Amino acid sequence: MQSRGLFGKKYLDIQERICEIPPPGANYVLVKIRACGVCGTDVHFVREWTDQPMPLGHEIAAEVVEVGEQVTHVKPGDQVIVEDCTMCGVCSDCKSGQPQFCRNMFNLEGQPGMGEYMSVRYNSLVKYEGLDPVTACLTEPLAVSLTSVLNAHIPLGGSVVVLGPGPLGLMSARVAKFYGAGYVAIAGLADNTPREQARLAAARQFGCDDLIEIGKDDLQAQIKRKFPEGVDRVIISSPPESLADALHIIKFGGIITFYGLHFGGRNQVKVDVNDLIFRKITLIPTFAEPAINFPISNRLLRDGYVDAQALITHTFAFHQTRDVMEGIINGSQPIIKAVLLPGG
Repeated sequence: MQSRGLFGKKYLDIQERICEIPPPGANYVLVKIRACGVCGTDVHFVREWTDQPMPLGHEIAAEVVEVGEQVTHVKPGDQVIVEDCTMCGVCSDCKSGQPQFCRNMFNLEGQPGMGEYMSVRYNSLVKYEGLDPVTACLTEPLAVSLTSVLNAHIPLGGSVVVLGPGPLGLMSARVAKFYGAGYVAIAGLADNTPREQARLAAARQFGCDDLIEIGKDDLQAQIKRKFPEGVDRVIISSPPESLADALHIIKFGGIITFYGLHFGGRNQVKVDVNDLIFRKITLIPTFAEPAINFPISNRLLRDGYVDAQALITHTFAFHQTRDVMEGIINGSQPIIKAVLLPGG
């Protein structure tokens, strides 16, 4: 079978290609993609990636079309989330209850989630009910945000600052509240563009205690007025250089967890190791591969704990992809989360 799919690299070079999708093998499942969210990683690819075009899309809600002969836990018609990286389940780390360290993961095998069909391993599928595909495709990014909060080990009633009000940052702030934080602030660029205005409005809707606009507000001064010793935790969803800001507002013994990436050379940050040692600061990178926390993330969406409609501002078809990506990058559109609908 043939399937259209999107690939991309720097300068918004977005290519639509025809991919050959084989019939599912014994342990594989053919799925029809119903919705695929635009991740920050996809934006990085079309803004910064200079090598061969990368397959776009991994936030996938799909429908089972055909199953291999040994597949029993899903059947045609089932609604599923497709994990982009799935733990092997048999290595020493998986068997020791540490699947986050698995190095034998199953993946999408170069197939773009921003496509029409794909063939994936049976164990990469998570069934869901009670959600439309557009909402369901938030399962993957919500799992990333949830993982960042779990890694932060937020004390009950503790103080948290989230740097970066993109979709992941907004969901991290929301989940931090559920997880027992007494104070959650979110910091982002000033509301000078439609994109930032939409993001800050969503932060208010998500119950953030303070919104700090970088460029208008002094982050360090504003936080230190409330917390002279600094905050308990900082979660970084913004680019890597934000680590410097986090170190200025974190308290003695605090934890900083971070997942903001950059593929254009701004991924290297100077850190004063003496400061980390003397102030006993813990840095915890968050990289949510293999996929974990998908079932609970899907349940948070289904039960309305995280309002998908407050985040998903745009849906689009294949031919609109470049315009949507450009709008996200330059901030000219009030896009918080955009989702591709392969069926139009």
